[in-house]
Amino acid sequence: MDSDQLRYPIGKFQAQDSYTPTEVKSNIQIISALPSKFINLLGAWDDDKLNTPYRPDGWTVRQLVHHVADSHINAYTRCRLAMTEDNPTIKPYEEQLWAELPDAKMAQVELSIQLLRYVHLRWVLLLNSMDENDLARTYVHPATGRVTRLDEVIASYAWHSEHHYQHAYRLAARNNWQS
Repeated sequence: MDSDQLRYPIGKFQAQDSYTPTEVKSNIQIISALPSKFINLLGAWDDDKLNTPYRPDGWTVRQLVHHVADSHINAYTRCRLAMTEDNPTIKPYEEQLWAELPDAKMAQVELSIQLLRYVHLRWVLLLNSMDENDLARTYVHPATGRVTRLDEVIASYAWHSEHHYQHAYRLAARNNWQS
């Protein structure tokens, strides 16, 4: 398997110009399902499996799960900012450095899965409450100056959810770890 397939198991995110209500609803469902999917896949994994990189020179599954929690907490906050301010400039973070912090390397995966579970409950409530005007609200990323609509944010985090789930799922499949 080539390195691009290991790095991008479902391909790279491709933003659309617009999203239908059906696409938005489907993307919210993908976000909603992620914590349960991680629980079902990783629930019985021991430290050896959790400390296995999902690809050569990649994060361990432990770091990956902690990264998803970090990323989705930031996404939830960014959505709330966009809902309450006009085109706010978000605060970026150094995800690679966050993945190297001690808690990302040592903490139990269960902590981040439970964090994801509860953040996603709140986030999905917010996302499901959005109407067409809310979905058109935006924020700005200061590093790029790019303005992003919330319907695209939802699509990108649906992709992000499945992207990282597939990293762990396909590692399990390659190593015959599935029960």
